[in-house]
Amino acid sequence: MMVLSSTLWFLSWLLVAHRSFLVSGCDHCISFGSPSFSPSTLVVRYGASASVTCTVCDGTCDKGLEKSLGSLRENDTTVEWVVENMTEWNPSPLCYYTDIHGNQCCSRLRVTVYQLPDDVSIRFVNHSGEMLEGQQYTLQCTVPNVAPVNNLTVTFYRGHEELEQIQPKRNQKTPVTETFTLNINTTKEDDGVQYWCEAKLQLGPDGPQHPPVASSKIINAVVHYKPQLQQPSHLHQISVKEGNPAATELLRGGKPQPHLHLETPARRKLPAQLQRQRFDRRIHGS
Repeated sequence: MMVLSSTLWFLSWLLVAHRSFLVSGCDHCISFGSPSFSPSTLVVRYGASASVTCTVCDGTCDKGLEKSLGSLRENDTTVEWVVENMTEWNPSPLCYYTDIHGNQCCSRLRVTVYQLPDDVSIRFVNHSGEMLEGQQYTLQCTVPNVAPVNNLTVTFYRGHEELEQIQPKRNQKTPVTETFTLNINTTKEDDGVQYWCEAKLQLGPDGPQHPPVASSKIINAVVHYKPQLQQPSHLHQISVKEGNPAATELLRGGKPQPHLHLETPARRKLPAQLQRQRFDRRIHGS
């Protein structure tokens, strides 16, 4: 009895080893052609369910499917791979058959497992609060726990205007955190605009009909800019009569709101109605 059990165990081991050896080198698709998957490429969200059917032969061959997770359902000509919960980032199922002559043929399914980032964020690097006109600032968009990163595209926006698209340079199937930066030069027209970024997974025609997208919150820009002097720049002297309200119109625009302060050549203070508005830049003889 012990000899018989040992013999059966050895034959079983030999069969598995023989099959594995053939599968690892299967390139003799003579009788029925290569096994075919439907769909031909699987794109599935991490943690979701999925199923793929492999068509192998006419029922006169030995068929199978190597897998690292999930279950199989077989009939005469097909093998169905069923996964209730996709918990691997790089599964690579192999469908194969062996014909009556001992020739083996196989096909490997291409699987893309994706995951949207937890929370896309945007900020200015080494800066907070108001910005100044004419300065350069750096926007930073952080995309955490995204996969696969080589399918990721990040877009920076100014309102509805697309500023730039950036794609990572590395290729990795497991989740990673990526950081992207963009330099901007501020003008007074940037005051009040909204900056934000968007992370999109481009998964191709076999992926979701609408590519998975995650967006950051919005940064409302506050830009301080200087006012415009309403006199030709080549003049060296500005004449204003006392009591003339036009003096308050010498400066236009500016943020924060400018205050005007004028002095006479003898540094005699002007009437009170002109003193109410002051500006930290003094106009004195020029």
